[in-house]
Amino acid sequence: MSQSIAPGRPTLDEARATLRARFGFPDFRPGQERAVSSVLAGRDTLVVLPTGGGKSLCYQVPSLLLPGLTVVVSPLISLMKDQVDALVARGIPATFVNSTLTKGEVAERMARVSRGEIKLLYVAPERFDLGTAAERLRGVGVSLLAVDEAHCISEWGHDFRPSYLRVAQVREKLGWPPAVALTATATPHVRQDIARQLRLENAETIITGFDRTNLRYHVVPTRSDAEKDQALIDILEKHEGMAIVYAATRRNVEKVTATLERAGITAAAYHAGLDDAHRHDVQEAFMKESVRAIVATNAFGMGIDKPNVRVVIHHAMPGTIEAYYQEAGRAGRDGRMSDVYLLHAFPDRFTHEFFIKGAYPERALVEKIYAKALAMADNTGAVRLEPAEIAGALPGKVSDREVESALRLLIKAGAIRSEPESGGGVFVRLLATPARIKRELSAEPAKLGLLRALWRAAGDALNDGTAVDLDAIPGLGGAVGAMPILDALEQTQFLEWHRLGGGDRIANRKRPLSAYPLDWAALDRRRKGELAKLEAVQQYAYATGCRRGFVLRYFGDPAAGKDCGGCDNCLGTHDRAARTATPAKTLKPGEKKRERIRAGVAAKSEAADLVTSPADAQLLERLRALRSGIAREDKVPAYVVFADRTLMEMAVRRPKSPYALGEIKGVGPMKIEKYGERFLEVLRSADETEAA
Repeated sequence: MSQSIAPGRPTLDEARATLRARFGFPDFRPGQERAVSSVLAGRDTLVVLPTGGGKSLCYQVPSLLLPGLTVVVSPLISLMKDQVDALVARGIPATFVNSTLTKGEVAERMARVSRGEIKLLYVAPERFDLGTAAERLRGVGVSLLAVDEAHCISEWGHDFRPSYLRVAQVREKLGWPPAVALTATATPHVRQDIARQLRLENAETIITGFDRTNLRYHVVPTRSDAEKDQALIDILEKHEGMAIVYAATRRNVEKVTATLERAGITAAAYHAGLDDAHRHDVQEAFMKESVRAIVATNAFGMGIDKPNVRVVIHHAMPGTIEAYYQEAGRAGRDGRMSDVYLLHAFPDRFTHEFFIKGAYPERALVEKIYAKALAMADNTGAVRLEPAEIAGALPGKVSDREVESALRLLIKAGAIRSEPESGGGVFVRLLATPARIKRELSAEPAKLGLLRALWRAAGDALNDGTAVDLDAIPGLGGAVGAMPILDALEQTQFLEWHRLGGGDRIANRKRPLSAYPLDWAALDRRRKGELAKLEAVQQYAYATGCRRGFVLRYFGDPAAGKDCGGCDNCLGTHDRAARTATPAKTLKPGEKKRERIRAGVAAKSEAADLVTSPADAQLLERLRALRSGIAREDKVPAYVVFADRTLMEMAVRRPKSPYALGEIKGVGPMKIEKYGERFLEVLRSADETEAA
């Protein structure tokens, strides 16, 4: 039983009666009951329930018991319509306002709200303005503000939407009604940010449902695509049942599919480059089990809800734990035991870092690119901006993607004006996740069709931004037909775009860049946030403890405390040396433990147990001395440079190259770049001293 409800307010018994009478459910689930109790008591509430866990009932039921209006902020345009249609079918007065409506339709619906005819009003965040609409709603009387997909308000979340940042201001305009924020995936950091951004006061936080007890987690270390392919075949030969294999790109999807077919495993490729009819046929074949495995990217969402998938395999490391959890969660939806595998290679990380670096350029680089654009401009400010030309003219290794991102920032800030020649050349960058595109645009064929056409023309490059010629893409009606749809998609943060051409111009040659509205701090936070998420995936791959526990701790799930007993680490079956060991050699007494650690086998002893010889102990002290010196230079605590356990593993494994150093837990590419050579110098000199 959850906390009591204040006298004079609706009771849980009334809520249960409403649930049965209006929605047809016999009783609340545990998380729902706590949430409804908190909302009815008038408290700010943060609810984290899994997809399919019934989040909407946490505000729909209270809305029928509270006086006045419940306003629901939701980014899911298609789901918004579906929910309103379902409510109306149950006799519940509800409506929505979003970008799919004409001005006349919006006015008619708002008039019904003003007359008190509506109990639930769904509003898209971009339509949630600070003007007369908020004042009109306040006049009606808002009893509850529900914020669905609340992680969208946090730049640390996996689907940040800037339009959500205005919700707290509108809440103030509405008279500070109690708020309930709802999400399916939010880490502790994101939950704190949600509460801060929405200004939730002493919020009741309800978390249920990250634990998938029927999933067994495995990580297989590999050093090459050939090893990955062999590991993939071995896994599918070991496990029976249907399988999903995730690959990073369309090209890899086709390659992996061919590899499985050659191995005698029936498989089909599924990605956005295939036409609709072909993808439908592939999906049907998988659902009917005419093929055993489907190999897919996550592009545009797979649309597959098959309960008896027994194994999910990631052929490449995903960029976030959220993505991995969501995709791995396609296994075992029937509740039976199932297995999920990550085929891990350390260089996978560099691919993600390359794209992150390209999407979020450093301030110093943006300033250099602006200076280069100034130098290239004529005396009227006109300049032809070619990313490849600018990248080639800058010192060091600068990618075209970094230049494109920097120019996009400069154009949006107004430092550069894009005044293109006639034609269909545009720059487009996809912002929305495939899952969001599927959810929101399934009922909007024009927008979905445009995105699919762009994806077929440009492929994975859309994720980081690329130039396309709208006039050259069949079925769009050229630039004239496509640009209004692009505008609508940009307004709702599905993508960002601008026209290309020969008419770029420096806005004001005498105005310093510092005078333009460039939010460097926000750019830096986003970059660091993406890198932190990537680091978490790397830590998961190298974890020596329970993998299920790692995932649950990431999401702050209370069930994270005990081992699952089923993952490779809990079973003791994870052998990092299996595919990476060097040729066997004769070991001297006392060397066996050191050799196991050098090969990468997970050690369950405490860190101090790793160092077992005087030579290793002496080397450890030298590494600690170096760490202390660096910490003083950088004015940071020593553990920020490297943790003690990381130094101990260095002393025992003695890596000789940046790649080998990166195989040690706690050593990522950023630290390799910053400190790697200094530590490798100590490690190499130690071996030379001992050999002398």
